[in-house]
Amino acid sequence: MIVFGVVIGQRAQVEFNRFLSSRDETVLANALSDYYSTHNGWSGVRDTLASTPPLSFYIRSAIVSDSRHVIVLGNQQYPMGSVLPAAQVAASVPIQVQGQTVGFLYAVPFSSGVVPVRPAPSQESFYVRILQAAALSAAAGAVTALILSILLASQLTRPVRELTAATQAMAAGQLHQQVKVRSHDEIGELARSFNTMSSDLTRASQTRKQMTADLAHDLRTPLTILRGYTEGLKDGRLQGSLKLYEVMYSEVEHLQHLVEDLRTLSLADAGEIRLNRRSVDPSAVVERAALAYFDQAERRGVTLRVEASEKLPSIQADTDRLAQVMNNLVSNALHYTPQGEIVLSAYEKEHSVYLEVRDTGTGIAPDDLPYVFDRFYRTDKSRQRFPDDPGSTGLGLAIAKALVEAHGGTITVQSKMGQGTSFTVRLPAVET
Repeated sequence: MIVFGVVIGQRAQVEFNRFLSSRDETVLANALSDYYSTHNGWSGVRDTLASTPPLSFYIRSAIVSDSRHVIVLGNQQYPMGSVLPAAQVAASVPIQVQGQTVGFLYAVPFSSGVVPVRPAPSQESFYVRILQAAALSAAAGAVTALILSILLASQLTRPVRELTAATQAMAAGQLHQQVKVRSHDEIGELARSFNTMSSDLTRASQTRKQMTADLAHDLRTPLTILRGYTEGLKDGRLQGSLKLYEVMYSEVEHLQHLVEDLRTLSLADAGEIRLNRRSVDPSAVVERAALAYFDQAERRGVTLRVEASEKLPSIQADTDRLAQVMNNLVSNALHYTPQGEIVLSAYEKEHSVYLEVRDTGTGIAPDDLPYVFDRFYRTDKSRQRFPDDPGSTGLGLAIAKALVEAHGGTITVQSKMGQGTSFTVRLPAVET
């Protein structure tokens, strides 16, 4: 705004001087016309101008020629007696007497911006008012720009300050921080990403704490049982028996399963699960799982059948790992299907192979459905192990998800209370 004020002031001065020069040019032309009319010629025009204030100033800047363009009032650049160039004649003001042109007045431009004749007080006051208006405009513009800049800076930095405070709170351990999304620009996108990150960190922290508590619970129960029995045997309060040893072996087996499942999950987290891939027939996978649980299903009065499409494309998979996935799914289906049937199906769709385990069991509550693949998550809040599977650790579905994703596939679940549950594994088909 300072530069604006300076430029406006200088420009106003130049234009004001140009206005005065144009006005005085007309005054000088009228004076020269009167002189020629009075003296009937140009003789002595220099002396007359020099003795007539304020016209004396123009002796240094005005060039006067007669009707034949011969200079009668000149200077060092245009000396007397020389001919006024055509370009200057075109820019000259004709001097007329009784309708006839008796000469030409060429006023040299005032490039320095100096006012040729001191303006009248009213004119000088006008010029001062112009400068004052320019200064006031510049000041008002500066104040307005300052106020708008403060408001704009506050609006821009407010979400940044909120993000800074939230990140500092997170660094202090308060993970659940949310900031208000105030715009749809890059700052708004940053705020949304921060909120998502905060929610994920909070959920991960809660999962970690819950997992630690669940792991402690699953370790404490068998260890307590084993310690009680071993102390009784050591003190002689208990006598060794086959039933006692079977119970102790069952608890040791549960601990072994728990450790092995945790090891599998840790390898999955580190991306180090080793897969011995080979071309596998999807139909053989579901048939193998059905044979493994056929007797158990028959004892429980549950129908177990296989539905496999003909000529399915092969899949690249580790047969043992894929069998572990299917066994976990079928085992879960048996535990939650007191009657009815369990269907193992395999089919192709959109260049992928789908392996599905569908039952007509009790189903999964909508509130539990999003968490069935979480570690140690059980819909049974009492955390009782399956009575016919003492090795159950509550990690089966988490392991199944990790193994399927290691094969480059996905696993999803759909369920309705009282109607049954369906787990679907999608694996890429081998291109032929």
